[in-house]
Amino acid sequence: MAAMAALPPGPLSPPGGGAADPAGPEGAEGLFVLLGAGLAAASHPLLYVKLLVQVGHEPLPPTIGRNVLGRKVLYLPGFFTYARHIVEVDGKRGLFRGLTPRLISSTLSTITRGSVKKAFPLEDMEHVSNKDDVKTSLRKVVRETSHEMMMQCVSRVVSHPLHVISMRCMVQFVGREVKYSGVFSAIGRIFKEEGILGFFVGLVPHILGDVIFLWCCNLLAHFINTYAVDDNFSQASVIRSYTKFVMGIAVSMLTYPFLLVGDLMAVNNCGLRAGLPPYAPAFASWIHCWRYLSAQGQLFRGSSLLFRRAPIPAASFPID
Repeated sequence: MAAMAALPPGPLSPPGGGAADPAGPEGAEGLFVLLGAGLAAASHPLLYVKLLVQVGHEPLPPTIGRNVLGRKVLYLPGFFTYARHIVEVDGKRGLFRGLTPRLISSTLSTITRGSVKKAFPLEDMEHVSNKDDVKTSLRKVVRETSHEMMMQCVSRVVSHPLHVISMRCMVQFVGREVKYSGVFSAIGRIFKEEGILGFFVGLVPHILGDVIFLWCCNLLAHFINTYAVDDNFSQASVIRSYTKFVMGIAVSMLTYPFLLVGDLMAVNNCGLRAGLPPYAPAFASWIHCWRYLSAQGQLFRGSSLLFRRAPIPAASFPID
């Protein structure tokens, strides 16, 4: 669950096999939009709880449990307990607070990726796995990753304003505000209070995280498939097909702090309780936010929604 929460929205396509983007017929593009919207709706409660944890909202007390060594430790409520609390406060519909702007953001992202791919097509090339063609294969990976990076960055810029609105709608749970009650009213309010730049707060760390994720994931998968997987092995093609996915899970943890900082900047100092002290100071920049979280040892806050240990040493609790 931690890895799912940290993965960026772009598709994970194996290096050497083109990106799985909506660039085919109109019907296929519409199918991608529907699938993306369905996935966004299904995963929304998970991302909602994750965001509340990211901003530091802990409405429920920790419970005493035991770790694998049998020692007593304090555990913060996991996803299901936290979600149950939201239902108790806002009802089942409360789990889908902020869903509408997120669906619009997801749709814009999918359509933009497809449009960019159509405008700048990348010729498909045969898969290269022979070690004698390492240079050719590496050039191919670099070319495809650059193309995928362009699509991801453009789609991120286009969809980010709705992402900001969705984040702010969700964190209103903390202070029970109704400042952002609709998409159009939220657009007007942000433009009036913060100007056009208000729609792009937190964009830089998100883009940096996406770029680092794509390059690390694709290059690591390429080198593993080239040097660690023998072509003579009967299951080589099967292993190669899963390498990119496994690398995506691993690299997502490396880039998670960028996701966290981007989300916190989206709600910081916007007039909502979740973006003000004591939850967080008013950050001057995303670098300020990063340094603050690093000093607090909180750069991975919210990366896991199960078995969350409270930031208090277990030794401070009496042992039976």
